[in-house]
Amino acid sequence: MLAYTWRRPRHVHPVSVTWLAGYSGGSRLPVDVREDDESYEITAAVPGLTAEQLDVQVLDDVVTLRVRVPSGNGTEKDYLLREIRAGEMERSFRLPKPIDASKAEAVVENGLLRLRLPKAEAARPKTIPVAVK
Repeated sequence: MLAYTWRRPRHVHPVSVTWLAGYSGGSRLPVDVREDDESYEITAAVPGLTAEQLDVQVLDDVVTLRVRVPSGNGTEKDYLLREIRAGEMERSFRLPKPIDASKAEAVVENGLLRLRLPKAEAARPKTIPVAVK
């Protein structure tokens, strides 16, 4: 249902290294996904990142969040402890119902990315009046 990868910048190692990280540990983009009758809402923790460092893409019913974490000002030898990795992080979600991507809204505020994805009209619940005869 979801995929998550972390890529180190190419200038760190001559070979591009990709780690698969998840709930067992490692760096990951923490998110909350909620659903109501009208839409899905995805909230991702992106502390210190600006809108220019975030990329949100929707293709069919798959939502992909990409973030670019800038490297620090020092070199590797300057750090005593380094847990904030520079590079790109990506997280993808396949939503259970179709969405209307043309009406999607994304806002970053106070370190949180809030993404609202309205469900397609065909995927929304309909009320059918019952007539009495």
